[in-house]
Amino acid sequence: MLVVLSLTTLKRVIMKKKIVAIVQARMGSSRLPGKSLKIIRGKPLILLVLERVRKAKTIDEIIVAIPARKQDDSLAEIIQNSGFFVFRGSEKDVLDRYYQAAKSKSLDIVVRITGDCPLIDPAIIDKAVKFFVDNNYRFVSNSTPDSPESGFDVEVFSFKDLEIAWRNASLLSEREHVTPYLKKHLPNSFVHIFSNDRRLNKLHCSVDRPEDLIFVKKLYDMLAESGKEHDFSYLDVLVILEKNPDLKKLNKNVEIGEGYRMSLKEDRFVY
Repeated sequence: MLVVLSLTTLKRVIMKKKIVAIVQARMGSSRLPGKSLKIIRGKPLILLVLERVRKAKTIDEIIVAIPARKQDDSLAEIIQNSGFFVFRGSEKDVLDRYYQAAKSKSLDIVVRITGDCPLIDPAIIDKAVKFFVDNNYRFVSNSTPDSPESGFDVEVFSFKDLEIAWRNASLLSEREHVTPYLKKHLPNSFVHIFSNDRRLNKLHCSVDRPEDLIFVKKLYDMLAESGKEHDFSYLDVLVILEKNPDLKKLNKNVEIGEGYRMSLKEDRFVY
């Protein structure tokens, strides 16, 4: 079962540290251009992500970090008009974009979410934050490059460690993907990688390619049919996929962790 936080724990978390989710998004994806504004059941994908993140009980605030490029102006406008705070920064140096966004809000703890995960589970976000706050960890996540599932990924770390990565990360892959420097250099005893309660091997629920979009649209349709379009969990998604195994065939050829591996192939020192 996912951890249910008591009101006492929530109050302690909120009073002690400012916890902010930073969601990265852009229009310039090479594999699926404009994906942030692709429509799923009448709403842009990015707004589905943000509405899901907003349900997390441990999050004080949400920042949407997007590039300061003209092609992202429409994305910024839609997000702002929906009541979310937008920070604009570097397109390629996503680590700098994260750091500058975090610095602008004087936060203590960063919860990293990517803007291509419209099925993200607020309860998993809360579980990750609870692990981080209640223990002496410096990095908590349910994600690795070889995770059997994607689309439910959460990473939690302090602003201090984000600043360390920002000052020291020198490889292209470290700047583009934000947290590789921390994963490489933090002592193992301060890193906690947890597993989701139930696993469905090779489950790809993030939207990276056109076939992922088709897959997620069908999932949302089925969630709506079950009456859970606006209030579903990770486990609800698994139940649908277990009952409809052919759904997974729609994007079975999409490689999990493809973006990071592409960066590694092109890696070079940039600082």
